[in-house]
Amino acid sequence: MSTTTVHPARAVSPVRLGRRSVGALGTLALALGTLQSVVEPALPLLQRELGVSPADGALITTALLITGAVLTPVAGKLGDRYGGKRVLLWLMAVVSAGGLLAGVAPNLPVLLAGQVLQGVMVGALPLSFILVRRHLSAGESQAAIGVVLALFTGGGIIGMLVAGPIAHGLSWQWIFALPTIAIVGATVAVARWMPDDPPAPSGDRIDWPGVALLGTTLLALVLGLLTVTGGGLPWYAVGAVVLVVAALGTGWVVVERRAAAPMVDLRMLARPAVRGAIVLTFVMSITFGMVVILIPQMFAVSADGYGFGLSTTDIGLLLLPGAIAGAVSDSVGGFAARRFGARAVVVVGIVVTAVTLVALAAVHDAAWQLAVAKVLTAFAAGAGTTALLAGTASAVEATDTGIATSLLVVTRLFGVILGAQATGTILVAGADGATGLPTESAFVTGFVAAGVVTALSLVAVRLTRNGARA
Repeated sequence: MSTTTVHPARAVSPVRLGRRSVGALGTLALALGTLQSVVEPALPLLQRELGVSPADGALITTALLITGAVLTPVAGKLGDRYGGKRVLLWLMAVVSAGGLLAGVAPNLPVLLAGQVLQGVMVGALPLSFILVRRHLSAGESQAAIGVVLALFTGGGIIGMLVAGPIAHGLSWQWIFALPTIAIVGATVAVARWMPDDPPAPSGDRIDWPGVALLGTTLLALVLGLLTVTGGGLPWYAVGAVVLVVAALGTGWVVVERRAAAPMVDLRMLARPAVRGAIVLTFVMSITFGMVVILIPQMFAVSADGYGFGLSTTDIGLLLLPGAIAGAVSDSVGGFAARRFGARAVVVVGIVVTAVTLVALAAVHDAAWQLAVAKVLTAFAAGAGTTALLAGTASAVEATDTGIATSLLVVTRLFGVILGAQATGTILVAGADGATGLPTESAFVTGFVAAGVVTALSLVAVRLTRNGARA
């Protein structure tokens, strides 16, 4: 009598997800969206409470993005190798630790450490999609993914609304602590109700050297910008900072080119469609990062002749339409790319953003003007980058879709980091010597710079079109 050995992963049919499982994932997404969005309206308040400059305050935003940029390309691989549920629980433990650390932070360094840990939340959505897809049919999984995405977006809106009342009613630490408590509860529900998923057989290794080098390079870049623009460094110290960042970046490129399974396959850059999309995504994301810092700061600053002196609650309410526009733009960008072509959507977005920012540099004496500008720029940036993602996905082979889109996502995060940090530097450089607050001319410089960077994207569009034809 013969016997046959069956792989355990194939011997048992996957357990179907119930409503409680999907509900737990959705609740987790809601709490994560809330935690991610509370910083933007509260950023001026955090700067005042911690006694730091706009350049230092920008680190609160960029610290989270650095971790996101590093983890994004490997989150799916980790889920495949070790099981999506297991890795999701690991990541949520790290996020919870970061949120609680931020909730007791007495100073900026501790808060930044908490933000770095919270940045691993970017891996939650792709891992949730892996779990849903493994346990549901194609049609059911699409509906479940839509629910999770909608709740994540809803959490972002809630974060905008509750940051002010929580900060003023309790303290700024609670804007991190309360969403984290919700994350802990949702994680417990996921651990209890989500069925286990077996690891998928894979010969790909995790590119840990590439992960470490990319994270170190981004961190060195941000800290280098902060150090150099702070002034007081001799020329040779500035040169040393530049050399360190360049050496780290070069080392990462070398490692990625030699790795058997790189976290980011740089060979994709040889394809004109991918290369052009990366350039455009990078430039557009720089502008978006600049706007994220400029508008809340101008809402909050109070000085003769400009500024509005608004509270965190008022800032959140004025930023809310922009957050909604950004969420809507994701679906509109994909549809418009199919209807009119990705390049046409990008060009329209560039023109709208550039005109809006230049106009805002000239006219900014009412809060509603900044709120409208936020809506226009968020919608244009979201539609443009989504169109680039959709266009790139259709321009490469199906087997390369994940590699190409992950490269664009990392580029987008890198652009936002650079734009946010550069804007904080502009505001610090233009601060009034007596009050320490940014002058009106500093904001005008920031808006003009953002508009010029956006307009330069049109040059990139022309060059990438010529490259594609060649």
